[in-house]
Amino acid sequence: MIRHKTCNFGEHLMIDGYEGSKAKLSDKRLILKCLDELPELLGMKKLTKAQVYFAPDNHIKDPGGWSGFIVIAESHISIHTFPKRKFLSADVYSCKNGVDTKFIVKYIKEKFALKKIEKHFVKRGTCYPAHNIC
Repeated sequence: MIRHKTCNFGEHLMIDGYEGSKAKLSDKRLILKCLDELPELLGMKKLTKAQVYFAPDNHIKDPGGWSGFIVIAESHISIHTFPKRKFLSADVYSCKNGVDTKFIVKYIKEKFALKKIEKHFVKRGTCYPAHNIC
């Protein structure tokens, strides 16, 4: 059996925010601004312009809101808002290790006036080869 040296591929920060400002969670321009400036603040390279779409009520548990996404060289950042529930869900996934999770959480919390935050942090690809194997 050949064993290869490994490293983790990247990091995935998931943020769920509660009791935010309905007005800020409804603000498409604010979501675009966050998606546009956060990669630069984190030293990441944008591959696309940020895109934000309105997702209508699905009559199940999603009362509608905004879904925004930006593709970065290191992976992606997404923000989903649910203004009628004062809720936000955000992901920062990067192949860059050492992401400043405290800064990201503070940034998102302040921008949307969130009162409570749940965060989950996962190291991705923990068996990712440290060198090309083919």
